[in-house]
Parts: sequence; C-alpha cells; structure tokens
Amino acid sequence: MKDSRKIYFNRPEKEIIEAWGGWEPMVQYARRIGFPEELLRAALNAHPGFKYGSQWVPKLSVLQDGETIRAGDYILRCVATPGHTRGHMCLYEPTKKFFLAGDHMLRDITPNIQCWSDQDDPLKDYLASLDKVDGLEVDLVLPGHRILFKDFHVRIRELKAHHQRRADEVLEILEEGPKDAFEVASRMTWDIDYASWEDFPVAQKWFATGEAISHLRYLEGRELVGRRDQGETVAFHLV
Repeated sequence: MKDSRKIYFNRPEKEIIEAWGGWEPMVQYARRIGFPEELLRAALNAHPGFKYGSQWVPKLSVLQDGETIRAGDYILRCVATPGHTRGHMCLYEPTKKFFLAGDHMLRDITPNIQCWSDQDDPLKDYLASLDKVDGLEVDLVLPGHRILFKDFHVRIRELKAHHQRRADEVLEILEEGPKDAFEVASRMTWDIDYASWEDFPVAQKWFATGEAISHLRYLEGRELVGRRDQGETVAFHLV
C-alpha cells in the first residue's frame, strides 16, 4: 500500500541535514569560546541525538514563508520565525485566530536561543521574529510543549523584556573585565535549582553557554561588545 504521509519541513534545516558533517565543528567552536572540551564531549556522548541518531533522511516537503496548508476545516499559514532554530516555522489560522507556536513562544519558560557559530546572530533573528508575529490577531497560542495561553501580545513584550535584561546582565558582567563565553555563562543568573555553577549538569552548562553566546553575538552586532584572542580561546570585552 502506498504511504501517503508527508513530512513538512523548512529549507534552512533541510540544508543542515543534507550537509551534516557531525558534531566536531561544534566541539571545536565550543573549545574556542572557553567551554572545556572534555565536558562538552561527555555531554554530546550522552545526548539522545548522538546516541540514537540515524543516517536515514526521509523525503522532506519544504514549506516556505506565507504558504498555506489545509487540514480539515483549517487553513494554516506558514510563518517563518527563525531564532530558536534557523528555520523555525509557526502556523497561523487567521479565521479561527489560533497560532501554533512550536518553540517560538512558551508561556511559563523562555525558549532556548543558542548560538554555536560566528556566522549566526540567532537572538537578533528571534527578536525580529517576535516583532513579525506581533501584528497577528491571535486568541489562542498552542506551543510545542507546556501549557496553552491566550495573552499573545503580552507574552511577546515579556519575552523581549527578558532578553533585554539578559543583554544588560552580560554587559554588567563584562564591566569586570574580558571573559570567554563559558565564564560569562557561569556568572549569569539561571532559574535552576542548584547551589552553584559547579553543580550544574554538563548539559545545562551547554545550554547556558549557548545562550550566553547568543547574547554576546547580539551585543557584538550592536557594537557594544568586542572580542580578542587570548591564546587558544576568545575573550569578549566592552567596546
């Protein structure tokens, strides 16, 4: 029997899958910005994507920003919202006024915005994506996980304010002097139930450092932060 199922996907991440060269580039970049290599390798070795990942790539039907998908009585418009990932896409039903948010917006936690490349500025992309969807009329938000919510525009303002506070915190940390991204992450405030940075699980240090890099890259783009080589690692400093 012919399988009529379709896997919808976005082009930026399809290209990543097609050009996938393994985890090593991330390891080398992480070492460059100060993350202890042996810790990151341990985290990756335990990561489900590393342990159980498949080389098989299914046929992917690529969706573009503005395309529509019909599902029963619903007509869902694709809204490209890069930030959480390069190709993150939400779905909007303008008649019913609901918004399938994926990981673009969550109600009681902030989406993870990580960066592991000097070519990307995911926080800039994410903030622009929040502005992009702010003009939509939305009565109900259905995120990829956790709880549904209705205060769409309020949550957008909260998320933007959160990242501004985080950026300000990074600037305050750098007032003490140049630091690599791992050191910056260790000084940031995290809503996690551990007494100190040393107690954080390696995976949490990985997430935290990726978020620190995204804020550092954003501040670099605004010419508020610069960087300098210090041997094998890069230190960030105030401009």
